[in-house]
Amino acid sequence: MTAWLYLAAAIALEIGGTFFLKLSNGFEKAHWGAVSIALYSACFWVLAPALKAIPVGVAYAIWSGVGIMAAGAIGAFAFGERLGPLQLGFIALILVGAVGLRLTTAEA
Repeated sequence: MTAWLYLAAAIALEIGGTFFLKLSNGFEKAHWGAVSIALYSACFWVLAPALKAIPVGVAYAIWSGVGIMAAGAIGAFAFGERLGPLQLGFIALILVGAVGLRLTTAEA
């Protein structure tokens, strides 16, 4: 179970890093870019112990899939970006895949 908590923390840090990367406006706002780099660095430090117990393909698929879903939600709610129905449908498929991987992977 601890490995899954590490993975959840890595996902949260990656989502934060992506949010601040957007705020950096292509690193024109260096302070937000620095926050983004710090969060991404912390993300990998937290992801590493998760990979001791969770297969790398499963961990990476869940990490990236949940990150994609969160980025879409943050884009819509925080930045006013729009996703079309097909895009939302494909993001939903990513959610199904991430949940399916979690449900079919043995406890670590």
